[in-house]
Amino acid sequence: MRIKIIGAGLAGCEAAWQAANAGMDVELWEMKPKKFSPAHSDANFAELVCSNSLKADRIENACGLLKEEMRLFGSIIMEAADVSRVPAGGALAVDRHIFSEYITKKIKSHPNITVVNDEVTEIDPDEYTIIATGPLTSEPLAEAVAELTGSDGLYFFDAAAPVVTAESIDSDKTFRAARYDRGTADYINCPMTEDEYKAFYDALVSAETAELHDFENAAVFEGCMPVEVMAKRGYKTLTFGPLKPVGLINPKTGKDDAYAVVQLRQDNAEGTLYNIVGFQTNLKFGEQKRVFSMIPGLQNAEFVRYGVMHRNTYINSPKLLNKYYQLRANPKIFFAGQITGVEGYVESASSGILAGYNIARLITGRPMWEPSSRTAIGSLPLYISDEAITKLQPMNANFGIMEGLSERIRKKQERYNKIALRAIETVKNNLK
Repeated sequence: MRIKIIGAGLAGCEAAWQAANAGMDVELWEMKPKKFSPAHSDANFAELVCSNSLKADRIENACGLLKEEMRLFGSIIMEAADVSRVPAGGALAVDRHIFSEYITKKIKSHPNITVVNDEVTEIDPDEYTIIATGPLTSEPLAEAVAELTGSDGLYFFDAAAPVVTAESIDSDKTFRAARYDRGTADYINCPMTEDEYKAFYDALVSAETAELHDFENAAVFEGCMPVEVMAKRGYKTLTFGPLKPVGLINPKTGKDDAYAVVQLRQDNAEGTLYNIVGFQTNLKFGEQKRVFSMIPGLQNAEFVRYGVMHRNTYINSPKLLNKYYQLRANPKIFFAGQITGVEGYVESASSGILAGYNIARLITGRPMWEPSSRTAIGSLPLYISDEAITKLQPMNANFGIMEGLSERIRKKQERYNKIALRAIETVKNNLK
């Protein structure tokens, strides 16, 4: 039985590797070198565009744990990373050329994989297919995906606010309330004095922003203005926008006398993550950590995702996909990579692993690998396919979307280590 995989990025290569190693006949379609996306220039597969770092490598970090879980699946990406590794302290950094060249040679030499260098512009609903075309999906294929998923199933730009863990928010400096007491006290509110607001404002408007690529222009900002751009329109602009203090009575004081209030909204069903409302931003990640930690209550905040504003194409996964990265409306079609709403190179590759592994099992009539929230690799598809999410924002691997421990361990690194060891055992047991 033939499987068609569209896209030879990290996710597509992992999907092809998994399916081919399961004995499937794989046809891997890649439009390079005939046609390049605006961000790509290398004809090799699995091209790393933005960085040579695949982030932290220790299991007490969620991305490090994810990489260890991927190794248990026989990941081609992790095999290539280990071969092309360069010194980078606690991070896994690679020589990008060696990394991509190694993967390309391994994929092309696999007896069960046929590479087709051409652009795909149509999707056959009767063909077993994995769509892994990444955040810069070509316009003709994006139109085909939109037609397949429905006109409201595809997003073209990514404007996401930062997300922090609930446990890292200082409750002594915040309060719960809804504006004008409408509904329940769903928001965590961070009140600012005038002096605190001035210090925050000055830091925000002088912070360094990330440089947009040539193919990213003002269209990304339409209808979703970065908080730093809004602030530069005037000193008090934010106090009439996302930081407006009106209608918020602090139950600790019985007053509504804050000069400005930053609101945090629950981001997942478990209540372990909160996003900073109205804080879509184009600041560099380090600057976000520095400036947003000035908000009262967030001085020790753990950021599981920083705000981003960049060109991205991703589907409305909570509506369209199930926990296997499989299209709900057509079980023959799977998605993988950033087009699903996972964020990051490693996360994208992990989704390719599960899509390739599970489509092979589907075809051969075996049970698909069951994602578990006790694992990093399983918590991602469970998150992006959660029907309770009304507006998906791309998500990195993090401990906030994983199942916690039944016991309370105060030291974070010790707690994360225990969660990681449990995750590794869970993956091993589920692969038996």
